[in-house]
Amino acid sequence: MPSGTTEIAPDVARRLRLRTQGLWRHDGGAVAPEPSPVDVVRRMVALQGQDLPAVLRAIAIRSRTGTTVEDVRAAFDAGDLVRGWTQRGTLFATTPADLTALVSLTGERVTQLGRRTRETEGLDDVVMARAEAVTREALAAPGNVGGITRAEMLDLWRQAGVAVEGQRGYHLIVSLALRGVLHWGPFAGTQQLMVATPAAGHSGLPIEEPGRALRRIARSYFTSRGPATVDDLAWWLGLPKTPVRAAVSALREAEPDILVEVIVDGTAMLVGREPDPRCLGGGAAAGLSSWLTEPSGVVLVPGFDEMVLGYQDRGLIADAEAMRTVVPFTNGIFRPAVLLDGRLIGTWRRVPKSDEAPFELVPGVGAPATADVEAAVTAWHLG
Repeated sequence: MPSGTTEIAPDVARRLRLRTQGLWRHDGGAVAPEPSPVDVVRRMVALQGQDLPAVLRAIAIRSRTGTTVEDVRAAFDAGDLVRGWTQRGTLFATTPADLTALVSLTGERVTQLGRRTRETEGLDDVVMARAEAVTREALAAPGNVGGITRAEMLDLWRQAGVAVEGQRGYHLIVSLALRGVLHWGPFAGTQQLMVATPAAGHSGLPIEEPGRALRRIARSYFTSRGPATVDDLAWWLGLPKTPVRAAVSALREAEPDILVEVIVDGTAMLVGREPDPRCLGGGAAAGLSSWLTEPSGVVLVPGFDEMVLGYQDRGLIADAEAMRTVVPFTNGIFRPAVLLDGRLIGTWRRVPKSDEAPFELVPGVGAPATADVEAAVTAWHLG
């Protein structure tokens, strides 16, 4: 692909997106590098993670062959991966460094957006200060350096006279996370523990100027999710479009060859050139390889996957009918998705009940494709 703008067909754009997302490992005749779970998350910056079992599997399917959910959990236990409220008031899995970077960019905005909720819940400055003091003391205690459970934290707040009934406990946790006090870290059984979030400059975390952080994250977004629009990036971050557009323009001016513009159905999109030879997608944006003309087959992704939720405009991969199978209600729950050549054609179930079909496809999917979906669901190995 030349440095200038290139027009590509929607099916090619979908395959390229599968590739940059780490979901299609066509190596074009070369040996495809296979990343660790930490490599995957570092490259993607953050993966939506309010559904903990789902995000563990989203990381695993993008990692080296044979990676298990236990391998991903081990990266959290080692402190190499964390989970926090990094953007849009939603939990994401990320690295400690990018937790700091993202919250520095988005935390104040999300905090302001939640001001009315805190007022309604009676979480004024006095209450927040008391809860923060209790939390910092608890997480710094020698016996708690490995983390404490949500229930233990709620109990400590109650003992300190901080009410946690209803949704107050949840909003306290989110507010303190946005202040850089705590995040979710290692596991105890199936649940994650709360641990203290170190300040930038401590525990080896870099101090990164916000503008530089935004440009770096923009580069990573288009490298790991392109082709995508600048407005997709702004939505994903939960930031106003103007500063995001300015950051992307500055990035393209400083490094003209790092992002490639493509036109898909009349829409200008960007895809990044892969900078790290360890990562998937190496060279995918540097030239339209012949294998991009080949169908990518069936790909299964867990609920809330970045392949579906990583974009404001999901029209490239799904029409309205297909989206209704994945999000059938208004509760914001995104079911696991079935992709055929990068296009969303239905939903599937990791552990269906005995009377449930393991997948549900949109009308018009032919028998061969249905058989391929059934084989993919049967072969799913991540529980």
